Amino acid sequence: MVRVLAVADEEVLALESRARATEVDLVVSAGDLPWDYLEHLVELVAAPAVFVPGNHEPLDRGAAPRGMRNADEQVVDVAGLRIAGLGGCVQYNGGPHQHTQAEYTRRAARVVGRAGGAGVDLLLTHAPPLGLGDEPDPSHVGIGVLHGLTETLDPAWLLHGHIHPYGMHKPDRRLGRTTVRNVIPWQVVDVEPRSLAALDSARTKEQRW
Repeated sequence: MVRVLAVADEEVLALESRARATEVDLVVSAGDLPWDYLEHLVELVAAPAVFVPGNHEPLDRGAAPRGMRNADEQVVDVAGLRIAGLGGCVQYNGGPHQHTQAEYTRRAARVVGRAGGAGVDLLLTHAPPLGLGDEPDPSHVGIGVLHGLTETLDPAWLLHGHIHPYGMHKPDRRLGRTTVRNVIPWQVVDVEPRSLAALDSARTKEQRW
């Protein structure tokens, strides 16, 4: 089991004491946090770290906070987990890291290609799937293609941010066998990695783009 600290969108109070009391194998950020905050968190936790951009990140594509690996539109192997990433949100005002639903379809197809026909343990996104934890206003619409991407990659978890809870509990949702969780501001998740044999024998699923 790999213990994962997932963060997004909102800074927590007393970061130093909270981070030092948290023992995890991996840190993941689902976006929209200050980079100096993330860099300090990674230093405190002293674990490998993976990042996807939110819609308020610098436009420099491929960049990441110090000590973190950018998984946007990539499939990476970190801390014993296979992680696919898809950052940004659905376009609403033309800002950085915003994409149309059609662009997300093309971006998701590239992720599937990089997965090489095998599944992943964790899908890390900034925005949630369309209709699963998103909101009706234009700036918080979910990503439609995440339904097909999740079916194809079959992760145990889809972790996202973007939808602020404002003090209210955001329940987990299910997408096939995948648990969809809003991680704002701070969640610890235990992820059971796939065996190498399962990765090697995973069959290619029908792509529904």
